[in-house]
Amino acid sequence: MKILVYSLWLIGFTCNLSLSTGQTVDTKYLNNQSATYEETMLFYKEMAEKHEEATIQSFGRTDVGKPLSLFIISADGDFNPISLREKNKRVLLVNNAIHPGEPCGVDASIKLTKELLEGGDLQSKLGNLVLCIVPMYNIGGALNRGCCSRANQNGPEAYGFRGNAKNLDLNRDFIKADSKNAKGFALLFSHWDPDVFIDTHTSNGADYQYVMTLITTQLDKLHPSLSSYVKDKMNPALYSAMELNKYGMIPYVNSIGKTPASGIVDFLETPRYSTGYTTLFNTIGFTTESHMFKPFKDRVLGTYHFINAVIDFMQKNHEEIGEVRAEAKRLTMVQKSFDIAWSPDTSKYDIIPFKGYESGTKTSKISGTERMFYDRQKPYTMDIKYYNRYQATVTVNKPFMYIVPQGWERVLERLKLNGIAMRKLTEDAVIEVEVYYIEDYQSGKRPYEGHYLHKKVEVSKKTMSIQYYRGDFVIFTDQVKNRFIVETLEPQGVDSYFAWNFFDPILQQKEWFSSYVFEEKAEELLKENPEIKTALDTKVKSDTSFANNGRAQLQFVYERSPYYEKTRNRYPVGRVVKSIALPLR
Repeated sequence: MKILVYSLWLIGFTCNLSLSTGQTVDTKYLNNQSATYEETMLFYKEMAEKHEEATIQSFGRTDVGKPLSLFIISADGDFNPISLREKNKRVLLVNNAIHPGEPCGVDASIKLTKELLEGGDLQSKLGNLVLCIVPMYNIGGALNRGCCSRANQNGPEAYGFRGNAKNLDLNRDFIKADSKNAKGFALLFSHWDPDVFIDTHTSNGADYQYVMTLITTQLDKLHPSLSSYVKDKMNPALYSAMELNKYGMIPYVNSIGKTPASGIVDFLETPRYSTGYTTLFNTIGFTTESHMFKPFKDRVLGTYHFINAVIDFMQKNHEEIGEVRAEAKRLTMVQKSFDIAWSPDTSKYDIIPFKGYESGTKTSKISGTERMFYDRQKPYTMDIKYYNRYQATVTVNKPFMYIVPQGWERVLERLKLNGIAMRKLTEDAVIEVEVYYIEDYQSGKRPYEGHYLHKKVEVSKKTMSIQYYRGDFVIFTDQVKNRFIVETLEPQGVDSYFAWNFFDPILQQKEWFSSYVFEEKAEELLKENPEIKTALDTKVKSDTSFANNGRAQLQFVYERSPYYEKTRNRYPVGRVVKSIALPLR
């Protein structure tokens, strides 16, 4: 059995802590305390040593140098995802402490693990599925422990920090994978291919009566076969189960206006986020958001009951889940068009009951200005609008294949990490492809998670013959992971590799001209190309600033001349739209 090894000092330290406080790691939450990284990993190590139904796997090192660990519970002691699939078992993956200041999932998973392994008949609970738990994903943030980084939160006494060892928010890093954590997660996820995924969080924002709110993978982005199943069967069952356990739930409170009374809108989790990433692989995803103001004990228990509810549903419905997901995968392989950007459809909404608190204003003792507050002495229940529909703003037809030149190694590395099948050209070849030219885009003025993210990307498309070389990569779009391929390689995708700056070198002009030298050449060009002369004259007449700028007029001619570099703003990934013979291995 493969397990992590810890020092005798660590074991002694943890045991002494337990003795001095009179509590075990699985009950710390009852006293407004959360398990540390060391306590958490020692607990899972001991569980793996004691129970043949449990093991720990490692998926590389994180940015802080600690391994990314996965704890697995399998009722029959089988930890091979291939053979488990052959037995028609489902896989549930729970990810904890992506934001270590929100540790309710850490303690909920510890409580659940102990009950499952020591509480009775594991076969009846997990006979049809395997439970995989990431004990702490953001280990660097978990080790950066303190009392006060989450000013809005009610406990626990100490907790971790949102940024990881590189100060990255890991719930913005899934598709760009700047962290070793995300690279390890991609390997983990590709290896286990979970049917259902849960990411555990604590909310920020409005005040209301609920302990637990839920982000379900936005259903208009999920494959239709999965979307209808989650909407009509899975979500109702989970909400009912939470109600029965006295932890009634509401969709994540993403308010339209200042307070939830104005209505709430579904959170659009694109592939930078955990459940937006998992959606690319037709995995059903949930993000639990326990409420920041509720006691830590209740937040842990709310998270615990939700994970339990998902386990119970998967145990009872494992065959249906397998069937609808297999259908989604099959259809993804032959799907012709893909949505890659969305906006809320505010013309459609549901009416749902909401339990909130009345809000008001009073004079701030700090600034003397009016401030908003929620009055917990005035609870209410009212119907509000829930805007839960999105519409596509950009849709693309997939090509027969993409060609990615080998020089774009950061892109190729991420494709490989995510299990995308690729082949290589075995010799140089000139290939007719569709290429995009980037016509316009907007970028942030300040860095966002280490990047200047591009958005509102506009492209034009041309068909041309491009020289490719031995070792360049060809990606066929007949894969079960087609959605990942399209959303990352199409530059207009919200979280495409272009959006995250991996192709920025194409946006910079490399060759220029000296005005005094180019003047004579420009004269010849205008004589030989009257269409350029006509275009120049038209712009001079319509644009006063341009008419008074000689350099700008020369640039205008230069850009339409044979001297202008043809690769500027040309997106380097080629699209082959039909089957052609290529030298491949």
